[in-house]
Amino acid sequence: MPASQPIGESITREGLAALKEELYELETNGRRAISQRILAARELGDLKENAEYHAAKEDQAHLETRIKRLRQRLRNAVVEDTQTDHPSFTFGRTAEVRDEDTGAVHTWTIVGSTEANRAEGKLSAASPVAKALLGREPGDLVEVETPRGQRRLRIERLV
Repeated sequence: MPASQPIGESITREGLAALKEELYELETNGRRAISQRILAARELGDLKENAEYHAAKEDQAHLETRIKRLRQRLRNAVVEDTQTDHPSFTFGRTAEVRDEDTGAVHTWTIVGSTEANRAEGKLSAASPVAKALLGREPGDLVEVETPRGQRRLRIERLV
């Protein structure tokens, strides 16, 4: 039987802190705000035909679902330490990567899939681009198939 892998989702320390912060915010201020909306809507009278009340109750259900999902992610989170002394592009590290075809330079950090956010330069470790770049060193050129076609990427430097 092969050695068992940890069951869970890889996450950076920063991602874990952000996850905890969001959960805290929803469990405190989010719940308080929904409760106030429900209370205010109840004061409007007949609950059967009270659109504000029904909307607030629906929002409460969405909030509780989000809290439940965040708690599950927190339970399954496996913090991966960033290896800043390693000479290659590893999980949690940031690098400047040049698209050889367009000349554009991107600053990307490889993170867990739940932390991924392209607008913030955070690539999911499960993405084809991150998989191609993981373990590569500055100067390395990689070719990777993406939904928009073949891309040639060169790691310029590790940040």
